[in-house]
Amino acid sequence: MAMKLSIFVALIALLLPLLSTAFSPEAPTDRRILVLLDDQSIKSSHSIFFKSLQSRGYDLDFRLADDPKIALQRYGQYLYDGLILFSPHAKRFGGSLDLAGVLEFVDSGRDLVIAANGAASDLVRDIATECGVDFDVDSAAMVIDHTSYAVSKTDGDHTLIASDEFIQSDVILGSEKIEAPVIFRGIAHSLNPVNSLVLKVLSASPSAYSANPEVKLSSPPSMTGSSISLVSVVQARNNARILISGSLDLFSDRLFGSGVQKAGSETIFEKSGNEQFVTELSKWVFHERGHLKAVSIQHHKVGEVVEPAMYRIKDDLEFSVEIYEWSGKSWEPYVSDDVQVQFYMMSPYVLKTLSTNQKGLYSTSFKVPDVYGVFQFKVEYHRLGYTGLSLSKQIPVRPFRHNEYERFITTAFPYYGGSFSMMAGFFVFTIVYLYNK
Repeated sequence: MAMKLSIFVALIALLLPLLSTAFSPEAPTDRRILVLLDDQSIKSSHSIFFKSLQSRGYDLDFRLADDPKIALQRYGQYLYDGLILFSPHAKRFGGSLDLAGVLEFVDSGRDLVIAANGAASDLVRDIATECGVDFDVDSAAMVIDHTSYAVSKTDGDHTLIASDEFIQSDVILGSEKIEAPVIFRGIAHSLNPVNSLVLKVLSASPSAYSANPEVKLSSPPSMTGSSISLVSVVQARNNARILISGSLDLFSDRLFGSGVQKAGSETIFEKSGNEQFVTELSKWVFHERGHLKAVSIQHHKVGEVVEPAMYRIKDDLEFSVEIYEWSGKSWEPYVSDDVQVQFYMMSPYVLKTLSTNQKGLYSTSFKVPDVYGVFQFKVEYHRLGYTGLSLSKQIPVRPFRHNEYERFITTAFPYYGGSFSMMAGFFVFTIVYLYNK
């Protein structure tokens, strides 16, 4: 008995750290992240990025991509909240992990970071394709730009790009402006036009193109100009977030601390914008910013507080919902002026913009339409960089009962007049007919 008890205590001690760091809707920031590397040297060459994550409370589990013990799940439960693939050369993953496993991981609502380079394997390319981006099919091709390159004494082929073509979103990149250009050396990718969920976060300039820098061009390059994306993000419909970069060096300590001067500019920055760019972007990818939740959906008749089982046509009602944003540490009131509610049955009969008290509470009032049936209160809120809100609450609407109609209806007054005038006319006719000689 004592041995069984000691084994049980040991199991609890092993599982407790996993349970305490697991993803929770009440604290949506990812906590346990699996990092797959091509080799262990990446752990030291990209240490600033990894230390930044660890300083923000993340538990990183470093593994080689071909480690035979890799497993994302155990007993049907995911062991990790996020996955970082810094293994562009991996032709296959170790253990039970494969392409389908990575996609299932994202389908479960968890987050993914992919960093590639010119020698990216078919496996990495296939994962990126499934996420909505296509890398250049030429494995020797790199992004080249003869006007927006980083001035360097050693780089003569202009593959060291200095880009400041950022997405205009404070939610994704933070409110503090990135002053210095980001240094990029890697491969180009394009967005799948069918996939509306993919966004360019860092774009190439109009003069950029993708080609092999060692070979003279004999035909027009397949990717040119601003259609080239250097770094892209995806927010899936289940609110999973994906970061795809065509450069593993983008995250390296060397480029983090490197000075940068963009060609054609006299301004020399002592430090590139890579560290700020990657740090702010990782905050968004791992739900430290832009994560919304809605609570306390309420509706009732005006002047009452109890939610009714049904409404009657032409009732005056009030609707309210509370919306909060995760700040990385706590839930803060979300303030916006574009949240709307629909009173919906097959199509919206009422569409109202909710007013806010600046403390997270959104409310409005309206009259139930003169149509009975089964309606829904619907809030569909989808904004750039924010997790989507899709809320609905069903409520039936009934017509007036026979004893609830007004005794005299204003619109029926002409009919009332006609009836009484008919009776009066008949009475006069009777008197005249009977007593007139």
